[in-house]
Amino acid sequence: MTSDPLPAPAPAAPDSAVLLVNLGTPDAPTPAAVRRYLAEFLSDPRVVEQPRWLWLPILHGVILRIRPARSAALYRRIWTEAGSPLQTGMAALAAAVQKQRPDLIVRHAMRYREPSLAAQLDALDAAGIRRLLVLPLFPQYSATTTASVLDELGRQLRRRRRVPELHFVDGYATEPAYIEALAARIQAHWRTHGPAERLLLSFHGIPERYVRAGDPYAEQCHATAAALQQRLGPAAPPVLTCFQSRVGREPWLKPYTDQLLERLPSEGVRSVQIVAPGFSIDCLETLEELAMTNREHFLAAGGERYEYIPALDAGEGQIALVAALIDRHLGGPPAP
Repeated sequence: MTSDPLPAPAPAAPDSAVLLVNLGTPDAPTPAAVRRYLAEFLSDPRVVEQPRWLWLPILHGVILRIRPARSAALYRRIWTEAGSPLQTGMAALAAAVQKQRPDLIVRHAMRYREPSLAAQLDALDAAGIRRLLVLPLFPQYSATTTASVLDELGRQLRRRRRVPELHFVDGYATEPAYIEALAARIQAHWRTHGPAERLLLSFHGIPERYVRAGDPYAEQCHATAAALQQRLGPAAPPVLTCFQSRVGREPWLKPYTDQLLERLPSEGVRSVQIVAPGFSIDCLETLEELAMTNREHFLAAGGERYEYIPALDAGEGQIALVAALIDRHLGGPPAP
C-alpha cells in the first residue's frame, strides 16, 4: 500500500526587508505640488543650516511664493506619461531587486513626499518584518542627505513598540561594484559615440561651510572621481570634477559645473561628456539641469559637442551594486 506524497511546505513569509531611499519629487509638475515638496524639503534643518527664526519667514514669505512656478516649468520639461522620472526609476529598481531576492521584501521610499518613510515602515511592520536594511541611494555621505534620512528613520521608529533589527548604509563612494557600474556605463557610451575631449563628473554641490564644519561629502566625491579615473585607465580622456545646483549667494563647492562648461571652449575644448556619479536615478538635476540647460551654456560658449551620460537607474550595474550591499548586510539568498 502506498500513500500520497506529502505536499511541500509553503515557503515562509519573508521576515527581512530592504528599503531603498531617495530624496524625493513633487507629485505633479504644478506650482502647488512643487510648493508642497519644497516646503518639506527646505524646512529640513539638515538641508538649510540657518536659525529657524531667520530662515522660515524667508522660506514661507519669499521663496515659496516665487520658486514653485519656476521649478514647475522645469519639471514639465522632464515629466513623462508615467510620472516623475525619479519616481518611476526608483520603482523599477526596487522591482528588479525584488525579482532577484524573493526571500526579502524590497520597497522604495522618499525622504520628502511620497511614498514616505512613515508609510513604508508601517507596511513593513504590518508584514511582520524583523530585520530591515535601509539603503539611501546617496553614494557619497552628506549630512544634507544621508543623515537626514537617518533623522527621519529615528523619528518614525521612536513611535513604535517593536523596532526591527536595523542595518543602515551610510555611503558607498568607493564600493567596487559602484565604480564598476559607473565605468561600464561610461564605456558603453564610448563604444557607441566615442570619447570626447573631456569627461566631466558633476556632483551636487553643498555650501563650503558645511565641509568646514566636518561634512565628509567633498572628500568622498573626490575619492569616487579618483577611483573611477583609475578604473577607466590611462587611455581615457582627462577627467574633471565639478559641482552643480548651487543656490544663494554664499560659496559652494567649486568648480561650479555651469561656469566650467562656459570656460572650456575658450581653452580650446570643443567636446565634452558629462556624468553625475552622485545621482543614482535620473531626475530634475540630471535630465534638465545637465542634459538641457548646461548643454545650452556649453554650446553658446563655443562648444560643439555635448553629451550627457545617463545615471545608473535600474540598469544591470546598479542592480548588482544593490545586491552586493544586501549580501554584505543581510547575507546572500538562501540555497535552493
